[in-house]
Amino acid sequence: MNIVLPVLGGLGVFLLGMIILTDGLKSLAGDYMRSVIVKFTRNPSSGAVTGALTTAILQSSSATTVAAVGFVGAGLLSFSESLGIIFGANIGTTLKGWLIVLVGFKYNLGELMMPIILVGAMLRLFARKKLAFVGLALAGFGLIFVGISIMQEAMSSVQGIITPDIFPDDTLAGRLQLFLLGVIITVITQSSSAGVAMALTALFAGAINFEQAAVLIIGMDVGTTSTAALATIGGNVSSRRTGLSHVIYNLMTGVGAMMLLSPYIYIWESFAPGTLHNNAEIALVAFHTLFNSLGVVIVLPFAGQFARFIQTVIPEKESVYTAGLDKSLLKDNGMAITALSMSVQTEIVALMSHLRALLGDAENGVLIDLEEMQNVLDKTHDFAEHIHVKDEKEKHRLKLLALIHVLDHMQRLHERFEEDADRAKTVLTLSTFDELRKELNQIISNFINLEELLMDEHILHRIENFLTVITQQAENIRDEVMSEIASGDLTVADGNKRLQAIRWLRRVTIHVHKLMHHLEEIK
Repeated sequence: MNIVLPVLGGLGVFLLGMIILTDGLKSLAGDYMRSVIVKFTRNPSSGAVTGALTTAILQSSSATTVAAVGFVGAGLLSFSESLGIIFGANIGTTLKGWLIVLVGFKYNLGELMMPIILVGAMLRLFARKKLAFVGLALAGFGLIFVGISIMQEAMSSVQGIITPDIFPDDTLAGRLQLFLLGVIITVITQSSSAGVAMALTALFAGAINFEQAAVLIIGMDVGTTSTAALATIGGNVSSRRTGLSHVIYNLMTGVGAMMLLSPYIYIWESFAPGTLHNNAEIALVAFHTLFNSLGVVIVLPFAGQFARFIQTVIPEKESVYTAGLDKSLLKDNGMAITALSMSVQTEIVALMSHLRALLGDAENGVLIDLEEMQNVLDKTHDFAEHIHVKDEKEKHRLKLLALIHVLDHMQRLHERFEEDADRAKTVLTLSTFDELRKELNQIISNFINLEELLMDEHILHRIENFLTVITQQAENIRDEVMSEIASGDLTVADGNKRLQAIRWLRRVTIHVHKLMHHLEEIK
């Protein structure tokens, strides 16, 4: 008990430091790193590089994986490209081991980190915006080394009492037992970094030997798949595919690492006899980096085939419009808003295509299933309602607000399409509306051809002018209808059809204008 409580306490401080550090770094650089992922991921190989770098910077493989899932669902990345990111994230996580060995063990920084933690806490309490997040990251960074220091002190007190002899022998059965122990440790702590820190600390104190520590770390790497597997429960197709990919890949890497361990020891001892056990901590993190890197190098050439296999196992069943709206993304407001934005864009294109068909553009317009689109809009609204932006970045709040406005006008457009079919037919059949239809069709054509529907001033100005024109035309048509009814050239019923048609066209134009206006706010 004298050792258990300090070790658990040190582990808890380490985990707390990791959580705080990751939160601070994500707040500082999360949005930028996500844009880097999309910008530089052109194939699985470049995805592996960006995945490794992003994870190393954000100190969170889960943040990188969640971003990859969101981008696949939003259509910004292909599934095979996202696999490279997921594989590369495994390499990025090995940086923590190097920090522990080269900094944490070499210099006992526990006491030195106390002032840094205080400075970080003060910045978080009294500074604003980015400086506050810098303080959060500093405090988390300091707590990591305090946790390592606590575990070191606890382990050093039992040197000679807890020895490698207590643990299973270096046989196949013994390695399997240690492997399972590593899996269990990660499942319990939900952090491979914490497990690696414990293994390194135990190795440094002589409680376990290199072979035992190496097998534990292999098990811990495989154990991280439990987090991914649990996260896919209730998730969409993209998230389930990502979770399965993570599980299969880490199992493959784990099997490869078990096979690599003995040759690794043999090569090290052949070239530098005795140095492996004298530099066991460095040898361990080098092995951790090596087998994760080799796994990526071996699997990447087959990323396309791997992706097709996963897609066969988990086929696409969801609507193309809402495929990216994975509830797991709600943990990260930036990613959730990005996914919402991309889904909204695909839905707008579909609604505009339907409107073009109603306005007589048979070549470019396509009538959609309005009942299906209503279900899509309902799901999109539901996802938006679960994004809660309070004390976070102002740009997130403003973008979410603009998207909610856009969704509102999309719903109103849908209602105009669904309830006013006869009025749309009148607009289409009467020559009175020909010029108005052509102009609105041209505006819509220019609008949906914009990259990511990012509005430009020309189109916004053109729809504003058109709204002014159609408002005036509505008055003119009303006067003409009244005159023709009075002269007996038009029946009251036919006159009402024309008036209802121009009002329908004007309402539709208002919603298209408002929709564009709020998209301009997003830009």
